[in-house]
Amino acid sequence: MLCQRSLYWSSEQPVIKDFLQNLFGVAVAAVDPANCLSEYLPPPGTGATFVIGAGKAVPGMVESMVANYAAPSTGVVVTCYGNRIRGEQPQENSIRVLEAAHPVPDRASIVAGQCILKVAQDAGANDRIIVLLSGGASALMEYPLPGIGLADLQAINKQLLSCGADIAEINCVRKKISALKGGRLALAAAPAEILVYAISDVPGDNLAEIGSGPCSIDATDRSHAREILRRYALDVPASVLALLQDRAAGDEAINAATFERVQSQIIARGQDALDAVAVAARQSGFEPVVLGADINGSAAAVAREHASLVAAYKDKAGRFALISGGETTVKVQNPDGRGGRNGTYLLNLAVALENADGVHAIAADTDGIDGTEENAGAYFGPDTLLRAAQLGLSADKLLAANRSYDFFSALDDLIVTGPTGTNVNDLRIIIVTGQTL
Repeated sequence: MLCQRSLYWSSEQPVIKDFLQNLFGVAVAAVDPANCLSEYLPPPGTGATFVIGAGKAVPGMVESMVANYAAPSTGVVVTCYGNRIRGEQPQENSIRVLEAAHPVPDRASIVAGQCILKVAQDAGANDRIIVLLSGGASALMEYPLPGIGLADLQAINKQLLSCGADIAEINCVRKKISALKGGRLALAAAPAEILVYAISDVPGDNLAEIGSGPCSIDATDRSHAREILRRYALDVPASVLALLQDRAAGDEAINAATFERVQSQIIARGQDALDAVAVAARQSGFEPVVLGADINGSAAAVAREHASLVAAYKDKAGRFALISGGETTVKVQNPDGRGGRNGTYLLNLAVALENADGVHAIAADTDGIDGTEENAGAYFGPDTLLRAAQLGLSADKLLAANRSYDFFSALDDLIVTGPTGTNVNDLRIIIVTGQTL
């Protein structure tokens, strides 16, 4: 629920900070699987129904499916450590919810992937497999191709996540070393009917990138993966390099026939979250300016671009909410740094704006976790840099050390929500008070 106190004329920082956090809550509610999955579920089929899937939103998706799908279902899904289904499953359903690591897979990720693969392989031609996918699935559900051990899998994932590569590049490599990704799960499940329901956390809402496309055609090949590894000069484990240099043995089995009985539907996406925020902002007296749901590029570059937009809106009459989503990238220079792409974006924005009066902002990941820390993101206000200076904090030095978390933590301006139960990527809102009306 939005803060009831009007912010149209207020310049009280705590009130606006609460308002921005409430807008974040509005965005999350709009893409909660409890509010958006049931309308897509079909009538029961003639055979058995199996449920498999992975992601940060999977517990809520399972809960909604069990409550709204008329036939009993069995299966296995996997989510992050600490995520739990909020209600009790009816006795006739037995969908196991496993937990594994994110963003780097661990042994539990491989166990989960093996269990999910077995369910898919055991389904018959008259059976239905419901696949639930959301952000985080690539790490949580994994079963590497022969020759790739856990240590090498973790090593290549860590490098991909810290080198500045975008999600499509990261997933391209992931698909080439996995027995599940890039359509291989659909191949394992054939000839069963497959219904995919996905919550999108990727730019362009491309199903082939959500969870690395386990039931989607892969438009890339191993030469693309090799080029990505060269581009970012990664230290590639020998086992990964050998597999990528091999001819695409076995890939020819994945063809158009693999996907004849696959139907896929995106049930929630970043644009849905932005639209909900725009409505709520307008109701509270701010003119919404939706910049786009698929903004990517480096966090620093996006922040500088948005700072220029803020300057333009400062010259206009009115009060504005600049709203954007997507996924920026951060090149990690300090392996001991703390802070994700949202904190990095916001600290770059603070530096670019200096102490601009009448500007407040929030940047947070809709899954509730920015990077690897416990915060969803952070808040920035007109006096952020002034308060930091009083504490002896240098924004520039902390940015260079990948320590945006430490900066906002010291100011008590971290946004901490815990796992939200959904994930449509990042949400950024900048409140701008322009010239007096």
